[in-house]
Amino acid sequence: MLTGEMTRLIRDHTAGMVATVNEDGTPAVSPKATFVVFDEQTLAFGNLRSPGTLANIRRNAAVEVCFIDVLARKAVRIKGTASIISKSKASAGMIAAFEEAWGDYLALMSAFVSISVSEAELILSPAYDIGHTEEDLRAANLARLNAL
Repeated sequence: MLTGEMTRLIRDHTAGMVATVNEDGTPAVSPKATFVVFDEQTLAFGNLRSPGTLANIRRNAAVEVCFIDVLARKAVRIKGTASIISKSKASAGMIAAFEEAWGDYLALMSAFVSISVSEAELILSPAYDIGHTEEDLRAANLARLNAL
């Protein structure tokens, strides 16, 4: 499901916007910045301050996550099923992956949220349709950010 390009984008831009469903059926979107990609069908984030997200997942495990490279104007949208894994029940491999990627935060993580990917989509800006290259977009968007 997750291609090499998608995995690179997620690893380079680890802040994902996680969409869940509130108890009243309304959408909830929350940023999470501690993602780890395990394989082409599994990613996870560490729970730091996510009581609403965890409550929503306990009621309805369906989630969507979106990662964006603002310079290249590319995104990855992932649909999947989330499961909450307490730190005490996490595998040694999961702990090691979070230790490697997010060691400074590991002691603060109370649990991990693993997402089994059911769909993954690479989304490109319409700018690519009119002939812009990734290099063009990176240069133009970096210049715009530097001008702020």
